[in-house]
Amino acid sequence: MSETSNARLITVQQAADLMMVSRWTVYRLIWDGHVRSVQIGRSRRVIRESFDDYLSNLISEAA
Repeated sequence: MSETSNARLITVQQAADLMMVSRWTVYRLIWDGHVRSVQIGRSRRVIRESFDDYLSNLISEAA
């Protein structure tokens, strides 16, 4: 998991694993504009900074 923490882009599956949700949930976050992503060839990659911001907002709203 250490290579994931320094990566600027992560796979949809890695994002799902980090949040302990399904890939479908991550795709819905992307489609709804909560998390930004890029298409590279046929692969979708989540922008790590956007993902981290989303998680930070969730945590701050819960507090």
